[in-house]
Amino acid sequence: MDIRKADLLGTITGLTILTTSILIFIFRLLGYSKAEYWAGILFILSSLPILFLLFKACEFQRPTIYFVQLGVMFAFILAELFLDYIFKVDFRHTRWMVISYATLFFAATGGMIGIVSQSGKGYSIIAVILFFVMTFLAFFQRFKTGM
Repeated sequence: MDIRKADLLGTITGLTILTTSILIFIFRLLGYSKAEYWAGILFILSSLPILFLLFKACEFQRPTIYFVQLGVMFAFILAELFLDYIFKVDFRHTRWMVISYATLFFAATGGMIGIVSQSGKGYSIIAVILFFVMTFLAFFQRFKTGM
């Protein structure tokens, strides 16, 4: 795999993560728990290309921030997997846990803007727009549902 293909994979993965997050918030607002669950599965599966990109990052001599962005996203996906899917922890009513979770979530998804930007300015603009939509929906659905 050459660097352009890796950049494209990062772009597709980053845009998928942002879009999937938007869908999760919309499904949660509409009360479609099954659709939310399956969108979450797709979100968790995005860890596979993230791991691949992490392994390839050394080969392509990526800067340290690239490793941090992918690493934080992978850490968030692991947290999501264990909290919501494996242990099914009801943490969204404990203030300090919600703050920690939200901080990690926004750091991870914000980092995806950097990963997407490897493919050019046009993709960066799309990622920023998706990030803002996702952020609005995250706070709106939290206000409406308390989750």
